[in-house]
Amino acid sequence: MNAPGRPKGEYRSAQHEGTPMSAPPIDRTLLAGVLAGSPLPAGYRFELLRRDDIGALVAHLDRWYPDVGVGAASGFLRRGFYDREVLLADGPDAPDRNAIVVIVRCGERIAGMIACEREPEALALYGRLAVVAPEHRGAGLGLHAIAAIERIGRALGMGLVYGMATLKIPHTQRAFERLGWRLIGIVPGYDREFVGSGAVRRIYEAVYAKVLAACHELQHPDRQHMTPRTLQLFELLFATTDNEVDRVAEPLG
Repeated sequence: MNAPGRPKGEYRSAQHEGTPMSAPPIDRTLLAGVLAGSPLPAGYRFELLRRDDIGALVAHLDRWYPDVGVGAASGFLRRGFYDREVLLADGPDAPDRNAIVVIVRCGERIAGMIACEREPEALALYGRLAVVAPEHRGAGLGLHAIAAIERIGRALGMGLVYGMATLKIPHTQRAFERLGWRLIGIVPGYDREFVGSGAVRRIYEAVYAKVLAACHELQHPDRQHMTPRTLQLFELLFATTDNEVDRVAEPLG
């Protein structure tokens, strides 16, 4: 939600506290360099989504990940979403676009995708979606996708990256944890997915985050202002030092 009286699309910089500023457009040349330098297994590469790839990507997502059609990410099955909101490699200059979609190619074929969204007011990056084609699962692409989201966040000057992991299977949870992201909670009923019976149910998801800002930029809460239950959870989640969160981790290979 936007703060009362603050127009959408503005944020307050640390250097000009209290002064509203227009969010700078995302630099596609910078993104291309980040993606080119992001490690992947041999034969794969990252590319910023191009307009000609939208149709194929939508068809792939519908086949690879049926749950996407009933939940928060259902917009990724509609071409209009990409035309209106996504920063495309070959699209017009769009300073107000904060959604980034990256495809993973193997040769000329699409083997997976990553989607993340910049929150310019909070200077945070939300890892919205990462999907790998069934025939490419087992290559470690999910791990590399999460590492790429972190690299994008650092390049854009974000102070935090965060994302959610399904509790259906442990693979995404393990990837987040291997890369040093911190489990900060479990959200009940945030999204919807198909369950075994084919019915649609609201599901639990684990929330992971990684602080990219320097430790001195964090204002730690006063324990006197927390209820006993809140303090108990805070101590459970943040018992380790912030340095463990801030470290840069890269997948092998």
